[in-house]
Amino acid sequence: MSEEKIIVGISQGDINGIGLEVIIKTFLDPQMFDICTPVVFGSNKTASFHRKALNIEDFSFNQIKDVSEINHKRANIINVYEEEVNVELGKQTADGGKYALKSLEAAAYALAQGKIHVLVTAPINKENIQSPDFKFPGHTEYLDEKFADGKSSLMFLVSDTLRVAVATGHIPVTQVAQALTSEKIQSKLQALNKSLIQDFEIRKPKIAVLGLNPHAGDNGVIGNEEQNIIIPAINKMKEEGMLVYGPYSADGFFGNGAYKNFDAVLAMYHDQGLIPFKTIAFNSGVNFTAGLPIVRTSPDHGTAYDIAGKNVASEESFRRAIYTAIDIYKRRKLFKEISINPLKINPIKRER
Repeated sequence: MSEEKIIVGISQGDINGIGLEVIIKTFLDPQMFDICTPVVFGSNKTASFHRKALNIEDFSFNQIKDVSEINHKRANIINVYEEEVNVELGKQTADGGKYALKSLEAAAYALAQGKIHVLVTAPINKENIQSPDFKFPGHTEYLDEKFADGKSSLMFLVSDTLRVAVATGHIPVTQVAQALTSEKIQSKLQALNKSLIQDFEIRKPKIAVLGLNPHAGDNGVIGNEEQNIIIPAINKMKEEGMLVYGPYSADGFFGNGAYKNFDAVLAMYHDQGLIPFKTIAFNSGVNFTAGLPIVRTSPDHGTAYDIAGKNVASEESFRRAIYTAIDIYKRRKLFKEISINPLKINPIKRER
């Protein structure tokens, strides 16, 4: 594996969405090759269909059969399937899920083999990708199963102004309360705290915890999850020396800008954290799967079928996903070196 640049593996996502559009647009900028070497796992035929649909003439992928053949000055592509595929831009089809999974499986295998340094995933459709080989709510759970124990990952949305993690991920709202336990919240807080230290170079992170109920339960008037589950978890983490505060009422916490006083926020469920995050940082935010031994990021948007093929999708979030993956990979490497040789490397600087 080359040491001159970080090799970024990229899964193409749903072939009928905007994944390949934002990938191509990102690497139209030749300066990207100064910081990384991209390898897309997909099909040059499928990519060419998108390129022609977008009327982009001054771009082509460098076709290779293995990562060992990469050109460090080009966007590389490995064909993980050779057959002609019917691309139907803007439509949810079985092929959209089938070939998204082929791409993801090949990229994850390359990551496990150490052939790529980091993984950046383009958006999938969580319904059409379901199959005997993929029975997960999303990328996060799939990668957790591949690289950990199936319960170590943390969905972590990050931007320059806000970082939000979720205690429960892709589950129905009706199941959130029963899925929350004090032990689970403690585990997520530990993973979040560790990620802030090793992945974001924050020495003593300050973490805010949101309540589950309106007004954080109003001392039991509107639910008792705060008293019975969340507050005990916060107190336990404080005993371990973590700077954890809350629980806060979610509406007021984001409405009055209190999130600016913390390095990260732990929300209790998906929409509680992602609605304010995407309101504040849409197109500049990145989805990072924390808590795993590998580095995976993705843009904070979905397949966007409604604009697929119209050449209006912004590549900003995808580009930032690449930047974030590279930064985290470098920080983890530095953190490991500091742990081994604490006197030989300057202390980690705190940043917000």
